[in-house]
Amino acid sequence: MGLPAALRDRVAAVHRGSALPERLRLYDGWAARYEQDVAALEYRAPHLAAASLSFAFPAPRAEARLLDVACGTGLVARELHRRGFRCLHGVDGSAGMLEQARSTGLYQELRLCVLGTEPLPAPAGGFLCLTTRSNPPNLRYKAELEAAMGQLEQSGAWQKLLAQEVEYWERATTEEESTQGTGYISGVVYIYQKCPVPHLEEG
Repeated sequence: MGLPAALRDRVAAVHRGSALPERLRLYDGWAARYEQDVAALEYRAPHLAAASLSFAFPAPRAEARLLDVACGTGLVARELHRRGFRCLHGVDGSAGMLEQARSTGLYQELRLCVLGTEPLPAPAGGFLCLTTRSNPPNLRYKAELEAAMGQLEQSGAWQKLLAQEVEYWERATTEEESTQGTGYISGVVYIYQKCPVPHLEEG
């Protein structure tokens, strides 16, 4: 599909839908080449996520507390920084990706954390942004992610503000992944707001 074979192989390994430990190991190994590869894939998630957050929180942005979930190398942070956001926090399950994100100097805090396996570190009143693909090998992970966020909503921890389906997410590396023959795969941007902690009166 017009992409180098080595790039297709790297992407296929991650898209294969392997178990979490293996997937994180692959992302660790991919971290140094990640931004170069996703640029070739015309990866639109960072721009779309930042645009969605800008719409949800028009102004003032400098003090808005944002948690970038599965932050990767910091591509979303770069887009947010261009739009005036400064209070950025990030979590990712890949230590290799976090190392790249830390080198941007854009995050106030970065933590190793996997959604659904441990609590998300976020202050009251903050916003959460996460994105994922909707290609067939990723549908199980997408369902698990939505279930984990659903549990956080039910517990009163987070409130969903947006779930935006995007048809042209990134270039497909195989015909099987292509959405209705477009040559692209689809994806979703999720925006949540941290619910305030109820005040408990004494006595």
